[in-house]
Amino acid sequence: MIRANNYTKAPNQNKVWKVAIYIRLSRDDGNDESLSVTNQRMIIHDYLENSFDSEYTVVNHYIDDGLSGTTDYERIAFQQMISDMEAGKIDCIMCKTLSRAFRNYSDQGYFLERVFPLHGVRFISLGDPTVDTFLNPEVVQGMEIPMSGIMNDRYSAKISNDVRRTFDTKRRKGEFIGAFAPYGYKKNPENKTHLIIDEEAAQVVRNIFHWFVYDGMSKSGIVKHLNSLGILTPTNYKHSKGLNLKTPNHHKNDGLWGVNTVSRILKNPMYIGTMVQGKQRTISYKVHDKVQPSEDEWYVVENTHEPIIDKSIFDLAQNLMKRNTRTAPSKRHVHTFSGFLKCADCGMSMARKTTRRNTKKFGVRELVRYICSTFSQKSKDKCTNHTIKLEELNEAVLRAIQVQIALVDDMAAVIKEINKQPVIQIQSKQLKQLLETKKQELEKVTNVTDNLYVDWKSGDITKQEYIRMKSKFEQQANELKENIRNVESEIAVSQKGVSITDSYLTTFLKHKNIQTLERGLLLELVDIIYIHENKKITIKFNFEDQHKRMLEFIQQNKKATHDNKNQVM
Repeated sequence: MIRANNYTKAPNQNKVWKVAIYIRLSRDDGNDESLSVTNQRMIIHDYLENSFDSEYTVVNHYIDDGLSGTTDYERIAFQQMISDMEAGKIDCIMCKTLSRAFRNYSDQGYFLERVFPLHGVRFISLGDPTVDTFLNPEVVQGMEIPMSGIMNDRYSAKISNDVRRTFDTKRRKGEFIGAFAPYGYKKNPENKTHLIIDEEAAQVVRNIFHWFVYDGMSKSGIVKHLNSLGILTPTNYKHSKGLNLKTPNHHKNDGLWGVNTVSRILKNPMYIGTMVQGKQRTISYKVHDKVQPSEDEWYVVENTHEPIIDKSIFDLAQNLMKRNTRTAPSKRHVHTFSGFLKCADCGMSMARKTTRRNTKKFGVRELVRYICSTFSQKSKDKCTNHTIKLEELNEAVLRAIQVQIALVDDMAAVIKEINKQPVIQIQSKQLKQLLETKKQELEKVTNVTDNLYVDWKSGDITKQEYIRMKSKFEQQANELKENIRNVESEIAVSQKGVSITDSYLTTFLKHKNIQTLERGLLLELVDIIYIHENKKITIKFNFEDQHKRMLEFIQQNKKATHDNKNQVM
């Protein structure tokens, strides 16, 4: 549209201004109708039609909807407008107020005093203060415009701090503040800060954990399986539900599952009902780049929503991911013992070797054995030939687990008998003695640290020696304090006594009648399997601390149990 007005400034009376209309609506504006896109557009067009001084044509409307004004590089429409300005497509920029274009004081000065004059661009702001760099170029050099910019800048800082404090409060309370719920959940329609299970996606999450923990599938195997079934990825699933989710690499989205996506699901404690937020934050209200705070700065609140995955399965998955487990490119499943076997002498992993042999009786047979990786792959001088056949290993491990389960069964029977007694000894003498020892060590380290200052000031040691030694002893003190907290925690647990419902007992006893080995069973019961040179094995079972605590509990109460049995007889 072109309109002529009675403006008589001679040098420009025949000029046709190429106008860009810039409109911005911030998330901070809420539902304020006066700041709406429609209202801003109406005010600017009213000015053009009734008050503008020359002929003009509106080149384009540049609209950033829901974006902050404190940065220009994140505003796509603003960037496009600047690009069009540099290309000579526009020579006049109009906006409702200065704060619509800038809330960053430094950017305001940069564009008004440098960029726009350099490109011969007229800038008009209709609000208070009114700016027209063509009719009144001196206004930019005065006090009012810079002061207005500072006030807008400070207002943004205040709003940003207020919003951040509000969000931090919600995070501490375990209220969900994200734009989109994690895959497997959805926002409660009656309370947007509370998550409820999205059953369709939750079943996929359950399948992923089950495949990984109990079926022995590798993460890459799970990816292939999901893609073969045509299961929508978390991003595409949200899109199918009408949610406009955009990830940092959404332009690269090929619609297929990837290993990173499966890994994130397996590691996410949200699936056991624990709210974890604050893994990322913006640097400041001006710099919107993301940084990753350390884990101790995250907001972690347990039991905020219904879990999709049982904690025991989640813990098994975390344990499994720490192991060195690999599969051949064509395989989906992890071998039963993958990540469990170590050489008893050098401590390195055992390598799996497969050979094929022709036999008259069975034809081609595949023979699998495990051998020390140091001996087979690095140097035969650094270790010896620790090797064991898969069949022998299977038999030995199964027998050892059966023996351990029988032992645990006996312990459970003894503990049950002990708990019938009127007086039970539950104090751990070893733990109390350990606690006293650690406290004495801490007191000694503290005294030495206190005396260092005197030694420095008296000239016995230099300042550099003082700083180095003080740092060393402070580190020792912190380690001792952590030790003391751990021992006190153990004492608190031991004082509760031992119940036959203890997780150690129940985990082993539910496998009381096992006849075959499965990977899921190993994950629950076994930590490491050591292979000796003579083909013997040593198994380090899970729940080692609980086992020691129960043996001590039984030993402390042995006399009471014996006396009770004599009375029964």
